[in-house]
Amino acid sequence: MDGCIFCEIAEKKLHFQIVHEDSDVIAFEDMNPQAPVHILILPRKHIVDLLHLSSTDEVLVGKIHLVAKKIAKEKRIERRFRIICNCGEEAGQSVGHLHFHLLGGRRLGWPPG
Repeated sequence: MDGCIFCEIAEKKLHFQIVHEDSDVIAFEDMNPQAPVHILILPRKHIVDLLHLSSTDEVLVGKIHLVAKKIAKEKRIERRFRIICNCGEEAGQSVGHLHFHLLGGRRLGWPPG
């Protein structure tokens, strides 16, 4: 989608520290990390947010979570991490492209918001 920064990253028009990529999913270091490990994981396909998922995206969302598991193991945070998906501006979604934050590497408080 034109003007979407995450689509541009997925198309490699912008350069970020990529930690995973395949034909469906890309993951990269967050430019403003909120934890020692802060990775953004997103589908290459432009989907605005969770509310815009369709039943055909079921496998894709499962794959994103398997990528998160893989990265957590690689970063050695598999016993202490959180996955967050903000939906809408009031929830903190700043880019209109579905993405998941993988956070870890420190104690994460609760409640998160």
